[in-house]
Amino acid sequence: MFAILVYDVGENRVAKVLKICRKYLNWVQNSVLEGEIAAADLKRLKLELKSALNEEEDSVIIYILRTTKYSERQTIGVKKGGDELFI
Repeated sequence: MFAILVYDVGENRVAKVLKICRKYLNWVQNSVLEGEIAAADLKRLKLELKSALNEEEDSVIIYILRTTKYSERQTIGVKKGGDELFI
């Protein structure tokens, strides 16, 4: 499956959350990661994030796409992150 993860966390937790997410997904730009992920890895990612977050202050949203066949990513402005393409 393909996942897009966005997060909004306290400043003192940003580095830790990004480090966890980069183990499983590709960094695209500030607070956004994407990539193919197995169901087991998604479960591990969620568990690791739960231990790093303050659930009363922080937010993580994960969009799951079962296929990217009909998807397209378009960028306007500066391209950040890796060369991974969302296609």
